[in-house]
Amino acid sequence: MKLYTIGFTKKSARTFFDELLGSSDARRVVDIRLRPSSQLSGFAKVSNSDGDLEFLLERLCGLGYVHVPALAPSVELFTSYRGGEIEWEEYAERYTALLEERAVENTLDPALVADGVLLCSEDTPERCHRRLAAEYLRRHWGDVEIVHL
Repeated sequence: MKLYTIGFTKKSARTFFDELLGSSDARRVVDIRLRPSSQLSGFAKVSNSDGDLEFLLERLCGLGYVHVPALAPSVELFTSYRGGEIEWEEYAERYTALLEERAVENTLDPALVADGVLLCSEDTPERCHRRLAAEYLRRHWGDVEIVHL
């Protein structure tokens, strides 16, 4: 299985939709953000009434969309990291423990994420939970090729 990852910050809509998502072989975007409707999300904002992101993904890239909160950090963990109360290393350790606690490898259908793109906000994967989630799934599911867009 191939599993892509992408963050939307520091990218134009053209780069995000056309150059990165549109040129991949992905089938859907798997949104693993805690707050996909945040005002800070710009063109990647999910709204219950408008569905702009879903519309743009389908229209521009032919991709589906699904929000998978089981792969999002908890509110407490997210705010602790963003607020500077904990460093990246502790965040990564606690996020991985959270995935273990949720047993996402058993509760998440691999077909849902196969050839999907894990979406979050960070511009690069190095200090981002999308990378940690992808690596976690690879450790538990085995044959997962990770491609960071």
